[in-house]
Amino acid sequence: MRQEPLWSGLALVGALQARVSGALAREVSGVSIDTRTLEPGDLFVAIKGEARDGHEFVRAAFEKGAAAAVIDEEHVRELSGAGPLLVVRDVQRSLELLGMRARDRTSAFIAAITGSVGKTSTKDMTRLMLSRFGAAHASVASYNNQWGVPLTLSRMPASTRYGVFELGMNHAGEIAGLVAQVRPHVAVVTRVAAVHLEHFESVEGIADAKAEIFTGLEGGVAVINRDDDHYARLAEAASPYAGHIFDFGESASAQARLLDYQPVDGVHEITADVLGRRLVYRIGAPGKHLALNSLAALLIALAFDIDVETAAQAFADFTPTPGRGQRESFVIDAGAFTLIDESYNANPTSMRAAFELLGATAPGFGGRRIAVLGDMLELGPHGADLHAGLAEDLERAKVDLLFTAGPLMSRLYYAAPETMRAAHRATPLELEDAVLSELRAGDVIMVKGSNGSRISRICAALKEKFAAKTAS
Repeated sequence: MRQEPLWSGLALVGALQARVSGALAREVSGVSIDTRTLEPGDLFVAIKGEARDGHEFVRAAFEKGAAAAVIDEEHVRELSGAGPLLVVRDVQRSLELLGMRARDRTSAFIAAITGSVGKTSTKDMTRLMLSRFGAAHASVASYNNQWGVPLTLSRMPASTRYGVFELGMNHAGEIAGLVAQVRPHVAVVTRVAAVHLEHFESVEGIADAKAEIFTGLEGGVAVINRDDDHYARLAEAASPYAGHIFDFGESASAQARLLDYQPVDGVHEITADVLGRRLVYRIGAPGKHLALNSLAALLIALAFDIDVETAAQAFADFTPTPGRGQRESFVIDAGAFTLIDESYNANPTSMRAAFELLGATAPGFGGRRIAVLGDMLELGPHGADLHAGLAEDLERAKVDLLFTAGPLMSRLYYAAPETMRAAHRATPLELEDAVLSELRAGDVIMVKGSNGSRISRICAALKEKFAAKTAS
């Protein structure tokens, strides 16, 4: 049976406020801003990015089977005849208009999630949970910025039952603009932490920027971490917009409260109290932070009138994505080592959560706990001290060997006990050989750092070297 088109050609003209140059596409099946992932039948939107202008790739998009392309007036002459063109004044603004039209035409229940840490995993857990109860649409990867949010909205089918959107920022005012497009029924702040400090004078400023997510509510539900140092500030910011405020955490006063979590066969068994209802369920990946994120997801279910006990059972199938806690085992010599890939992003709060996870993971016979760390970026003038301040957390996690890369991580390397220090290099590329030559059977190795530190190349090097020997 043929799938319904995402957009008809006529609907696109109206939503984009476009004029047509050449033939009018009858319909499109998807929306893309990247020819590398474009599928035949997609609408290609020629966004001007930080490095490249999408207009350079319009002809390539048509060669890959794009049904139509959105371009601006300045490029009409050079692209005339390339294929069906939808011409607009401002491509970015037209993408936003398309996303908002998608939001207008759906009757879906919508949740929006932000936070300094945990927003992507909470989004992924929520999508997994909601998909058990109807057609669920969610942000791909971390599509949470000025391009990713309207793109995700524009891809949302009219028949969607549940929508889950991740909103990110690194400057004040950004989330307010994004949430005005999403207009959620539930708005979640997972945690406020010391990130993007180079753009803010204080963590309180970050809390205020995250609280902008509540401005998109129209009498909906706010969900806030009760354990957060800035809970009262967030709750006060939510009160003018939210009809109700739910909270979650380990605090005795939390409405969704984590009572216990125990490792069981590589996953966690969770005991929680959700508004007086005792729940026991499993999450298919370890980590206390995931247990807490699951409570935020269950409060979304509650707001959407879904049975929380049934919803909680979905988390047993949750697996982290690459760079966000994904685990893989690789054969080495006569045994195997375990890689925990946390390489996508990092800040002091998520670093501590990752160390706690590493400390809770027992090495195999003869193995060691190994931390491979890259710089945490966008921390402002206190960045070096924030790195050095993690030394005690490494000791608490019983890390045996520490490998670091980058100028900021040098502060942590020399703050750590001498017996822990394995190697420090200026870049991850220079660190590769030292890490790969040290591994042995039984080791548990965690790789973590900000995406811009390029520490993920260590994971890539490990996977390349041991790819043929991946343990089952």
